[in-house]
Amino acid sequence: MLGGDRLALARLITLVENRSAAVPEIMRAVHARAQRGYVVGVTGPPGAGKSTVVDRLTAALRGEGQTVGIVAVDPSSPFTGGAVLGDRIRMQAHTLDPGVFIRSMATRGAFGGVARATGQVIKLLAAFGFDWILIETVGVGQTELDIMKLADTTVVVLVPEAGDAVQAMKAGLLEAADVFVVNKADRPGAPALMAELAFTAHLQYTGTTGPRDIDWEIPVLSAEAQNDVGTGEVLREIRRHRAALETTGALAERRRQRRRVELSRLLVEEFTASVERKLRSGDLARTFDDVAEGVVDPYSAAESILKRMISLGDS
Repeated sequence: MLGGDRLALARLITLVENRSAAVPEIMRAVHARAQRGYVVGVTGPPGAGKSTVVDRLTAALRGEGQTVGIVAVDPSSPFTGGAVLGDRIRMQAHTLDPGVFIRSMATRGAFGGVARATGQVIKLLAAFGFDWILIETVGVGQTELDIMKLADTTVVVLVPEAGDAVQAMKAGLLEAADVFVVNKADRPGAPALMAELAFTAHLQYTGTTGPRDIDWEIPVLSAEAQNDVGTGEVLREIRRHRAALETTGALAERRRQRRRVELSRLLVEEFTASVERKLRSGDLARTFDDVAEGVVDPYSAAESILKRMISLGDS
């Protein structure tokens, strides 16, 4: 894969998605090259036209000779656990382009709009050498904010119908957004939605909401992605946000913080898996039974288990 074999990349992504035992070894092998590429998240409610925005951004980047890796996070099939929509339907114009790699991933029950393995797949795409990595999240409304933890720039796509401005504020998408795009802007209600979003973004910018690592007021853009109207301006604002992050050192600091969070998550996952293994082998069954019967309180039991696990690790 590190030599440019796309089939090897696809196979590694499958191993990561299936949580193969080889995942730690794979991640160690790509670590030195996994910080390349710039990650853009595209999120928003269902029907906002996120796939079309990603398609148009990809076309613009390819026109400049940039390479693009795309991860489209789809709902899981209740029958197979695989992605329902799939990259066969999306972005068909790019499927034969050697400078574009498209992969659909199933959420497999993961909340937050992003499949569990998406962060690891981003690392694989970065190590492969893609200049840009575009992540389109599942349109599930209020639980899409996980994209903030993965993307360097997050684009929130909304449409005039269905009171999206209210939903944006309720769902916390205002917190996630680095760029707002009102797609299908030829429809009634678009100017009113843009004005409302611009007012809210300005309030957030001027309000005392805590320290910011960059001086950035969320731009509100109009687009008709289906007709390739406005996508050039979207790309310009993404680049402007990237420049703001890079010149202030905020991009490097955010990525450092992301790696800290990843380590914390891995430690929790490994400890939980270790406890579950001990439980299955019967070592901790008595303690769990005592808690279940009310003989021991959960806090004392947790402290006892933690001490036992640490002592086993030391030995």
